[in-house]
Amino acid sequence: MSTDSLTALVRTIPDFPKPGILFRDITTLLADGDGLRDLVNRMAAVAQPLDPDLIVGIEARGFILGAALALALGKGFVPVRKKGKLPGKTVGIDYCLEYGADRLEMHEGQVPVGARVLLVDDLIATGGTALAAAQLLREQGASVLMALFAIDLPDLGGMVALEADGVAAQAIIAFDGD
Repeated sequence: MSTDSLTALVRTIPDFPKPGILFRDITTLLADGDGLRDLVNRMAAVAQPLDPDLIVGIEARGFILGAALALALGKGFVPVRKKGKLPGKTVGIDYCLEYGADRLEMHEGQVPVGARVLLVDDLIATGGTALAAAQLLREQGASVLMALFAIDLPDLGGMVALEADGVAAQAIIAFDGD
């Protein structure tokens, strides 16, 4: 499948969640078997040479892609969730959003000290959530090899912010601002 064909599977919804926003909806790509396979294969081609110990996915669509990628690579998967969603003892990090704050958590001890991890999510916009997840992983003693995304919105600067923080970042497809 060509990159253009893969990109065409992502639906654009205008004015969601507020006026002026073009929401890039990956669920239409996920619903296409050939598209999903191609996306995961492309992500695996990026990830395989890094030989991560674990794949870490950010809630929620990062769970879908991260788990598929972990399966493709024969690696374990660790979810990073929003506050209060995990049943065991957790470690977490608070971070700022455009209009407020949030918290990411993971089970304590699930990522061993020294683990080499690949951070996965569906989309990178401003990078705030990915930066927080990377910091949380570093605080647990992990080495974040790369943050890998299906979609980049380069006009919002998230990849640049990650790289400025020392996290290599890559996306499979990109949508420039319209």
